[in-house]
Amino acid sequence: MTLLELQRRMAGAIMAPLGRADRLTADAAEAGAIVKPNSRLTSVERLEIYARSYWYRLLDSLWEDFPGLRAIIGLRAFDKLARAYLAERPSESFTMRNLGQWLAEWLEPHPQYAGKNPALALDMVRLEWAHIVAFDGESEPVLGPEDLLELNTNMTFRLQPYLTLLDLRYAVDDLRLQVNDLPEGHAGASNAVLRHKERRAARRYSLKPEPVFVAVHRFDDVVYYKRLDPPEFRLLQALGSGKPVGEAIDSVFEDSPQPLDEIRGRTEEWFASWSRNGWFCRPRKSL
Repeated sequence: MTLLELQRRMAGAIMAPLGRADRLTADAAEAGAIVKPNSRLTSVERLEIYARSYWYRLLDSLWEDFPGLRAIIGLRAFDKLARAYLAERPSESFTMRNLGQWLAEWLEPHPQYAGKNPALALDMVRLEWAHIVAFDGESEPVLGPEDLLELNTNMTFRLQPYLTLLDLRYAVDDLRLQVNDLPEGHAGASNAVLRHKERRAARRYSLKPEPVFVAVHRFDDVVYYKRLDPPEFRLLQALGSGKPVGEAIDSVFEDSPQPLDEIRGRTEEWFASWSRNGWFCRPRKSL
């Protein structure tokens, strides 16, 4: 067996989902071909240490990234969801930061893991992934207020890569902030190592439907959830899709009964706010 073959076999054994009671799924013969026993541990037991370390770190990473989802569905349900998700969508990145990037997409066809209100859980997942993107997503050179002095209808903009616009069915932004304020000893924020043996009931949160529009962004290295008016949200979406300013404004206010002066005043306020927050970045130079 070459070194590469040995590495692949060991990685396969360690990365395979854990079995009942978090036991290794590899049999004794496979474990013995990879790791030798010693005076205290069998080959399976030695390999199991690595497998548990690998899986517990992945589970803990999701645990830390999605506290709002935990608060909605509870501790046991979250553990089942995390294990099922990772079994179907294993890590494909060098960094655990990206573990949850497919969770919203995966959860839609797997509502059995989302508790009593799958729509609420899905909204929270979308918000929490947007939070991760806002925290350390790429930032490009900002288009500031001074660049908008000559605003004209043919101008186009790009939105910062770290900015996410969310059309939500529930006010999960408020709920996420409540969860962040939990005291350190609360069951929803239990120690990551002890969490695997935790069996206490956690407080679960629920909300009534309340459609909200949220921009998840960062400013001075802090993540914010900014509520947007529906037309403000739609205008940002249109600009983000590449529509020129004039076309974007027309698409939002075409059937509006508001006087033109009021529309102009609102859009000017929005553009000023967006540019102060650094949401616009410079257009890419054409080749």
